[in-house]
Amino acid sequence: MSLEKADALVIRQVDFSESSRVITFFSREFGKFAALAKGAKRLKGPFDAALDLLSACRVVFIRKSSGTLNLLTEARLISRFQPQSSGAKGGLSSLYGGYYVAELLNGLTEEFDPAPEVYDLAVSTLSALSSSQTNSASVIIHFEVSLLQLVGLLPNLFECSVCGEPVETGSQFAHWVSQGGLLCGACRREEYAGVSVSTGAIEILRQLAQESPEKIHTIEINNKQAQECHRLAVSAITHALGRRPSTLRYIQI
Repeated sequence: MSLEKADALVIRQVDFSESSRVITFFSREFGKFAALAKGAKRLKGPFDAALDLLSACRVVFIRKSSGTLNLLTEARLISRFQPQSSGAKGGLSSLYGGYYVAELLNGLTEEFDPAPEVYDLAVSTLSALSSSQTNSASVIIHFEVSLLQLVGLLPNLFECSVCGEPVETGSQFAHWVSQGGLLCGACRREEYAGVSVSTGAIEILRQLAQESPEKIHTIEINNKQAQECHRLAVSAITHALGRRPSTLRYIQI
């Protein structure tokens, strides 16, 4: 056993007993981990409001041996996720976007696998979703693409996975989900089931993978391209998870 400290986001909560919860965190120092928070359900519990879903907090926990639940001893609130307040539709889109971020962090990462870039991406994304100056759909697509890139699941966006033909304007390509790449028109077959994607959308995907959430407003993207980018990202995410994300039904792109 060892006493550890970390900056972490709350990404999941599960009731454990009448007064306690198991909290799943995604931290900068340790990646994803779960810990038992005794008394977390009490109105005046030991952790106050630090364990609200999507809150950023400074935690102290006892890390136990493999297969044993870690124990949370302290949690201090750093910031709380505040969805956009500019209209009911914008606020809901922002809120559901935050839930989607939490689900993908939980599903696409491994326990105690430190990934500070993923943590920074998640914090920046939640901050962008809290701003009335940003478009929730663009922020969500950026998060999907950037997360896939950081965890090694973003398809090869530069050439055909079979013949190596480079992606050029005017060419027809499809996303070959099972092999994590693209197929040109000449190599596309029925057995290589995939969704068509335009070279314009592919270029947008490349740009999104290189930008921070604060700068995505500089990328020009129309509705059709946004839908194509989102569809490709969701295909890769669904293949990795073995199911469609449950919060996806609330995401409007």
